[in-house]
Amino acid sequence: MPRLFALAALAATLLLAPAARADDKDFFFKPNDRVVFLGDSITAQYQYSSYIELYLTTRMPKGNFTFLNAGIGGDTAGGGAGRFQSHVLNEKPTAITINFGMNDGGYGKFNPDASKRFAERTSAMLDMANKAGARVALLSPNAVDRRNKSNGKEYVETQKLFYAPLKDLAEKHKVSFVDQYAITRAATDKMEVDDPTAKKAVPYYDGFHTSSPGGMLMAHSILTGLKAPALVSDVVIDMATAKADTKACKVDGVSTAPNDVGVIFTRTDDALPVPVQKDWLPMLPYINELKDLNYYGLTVKGLKAGNYTISIDDKDVATVSAKELAAGVNLGVLTTGPVWEQGNKVLQAINAKNALVSQRFFGVVMFNAPEWLADVAKERKPMELQKRMDKIDAAQAEIYKLATPVARKFAVKPAK
Repeated sequence: MPRLFALAALAATLLLAPAARADDKDFFFKPNDRVVFLGDSITAQYQYSSYIELYLTTRMPKGNFTFLNAGIGGDTAGGGAGRFQSHVLNEKPTAITINFGMNDGGYGKFNPDASKRFAERTSAMLDMANKAGARVALLSPNAVDRRNKSNGKEYVETQKLFYAPLKDLAEKHKVSFVDQYAITRAATDKMEVDDPTAKKAVPYYDGFHTSSPGGMLMAHSILTGLKAPALVSDVVIDMATAKADTKACKVDGVSTAPNDVGVIFTRTDDALPVPVQKDWLPMLPYINELKDLNYYGLTVKGLKAGNYTISIDDKDVATVSAKELAAGVNLGVLTTGPVWEQGNKVLQAINAKNALVSQRFFGVVMFNAPEWLADVAKERKPMELQKRMDKIDAAQAEIYKLATPVARKFAVKPAK
């Protein structure tokens, strides 16, 4: 039978439900945003960007977002500035994330001249975005992992110096800033202590390009840095009164079992939790067990001592103790069950849709016709861009259908 966590380790994952909601005014992303992710090969991997998209889609199932990716392998801030109009502003974004610097630093010793050029080209992009009226989240890159990057011990220190101007640039241009380097550096420093040979916690397969766990590490650092709300929804049931207190959901039909040993109810949430992938699990200790990003809470007070099985739509999803249920458990870290399966279908659909986004960008947006075809391309390219965008929009509409929460039957009963 699956367990939420080993009982000895569960205490670290418990918390009271956060008060923040998905419509928190301080959150960078807003409903109806047209988002462009700009960067180098790490952005072009469609991992951290897709997990940000997954969060926004599941947390705001009526958010009406559009997501585009303008990442190009090997690119720098200079390249980004040079193509900022054609690859970013021509898409009419309302929100832009800028994630350059990994290649700019040169993977060696700190180069002051290169750092100055990096700052100048970044400043140029921020200026263009501000003039266009688009909100910007400026990101420092992820810190390289010294455990599996050949020159990681040197370059991770170079990164610290190289990205130092970004905070001041963000303040000067009045844009949001996330020091992703500092956040991910703190995480990988801890990994070095816990897993010095990188056998379990491996965010970057080559020290800086993301594997799936690294994509989540980055998405977590970016979203929390941009003040993403933690709460999905929360239910607190008192066995003595058979009543439920709720946040961001509705509960009906609360029924306590004989002798107050269990409870059954129907829960309809306003949103879905992000479906935790099994290969993310080694990252959980380094991303606050997702308490600050994916809290899908259940609290049951007044149960008799012992262990209890939680089921959703008659499928067992976790076994926890009465004491843990009384404190509150986060079902947002499950990797099984009907709610997880629904969220995972959303992720699969996002990945399929992003194949269309990638094909549009590399096959059409980046296409430069030879001079002898310039007149034809001038006429055909806008038409083809819109044709591809229509397909992307249709796929996005289907994703939102998949993300619509439905009523679920929950049961908490003594474990057999």
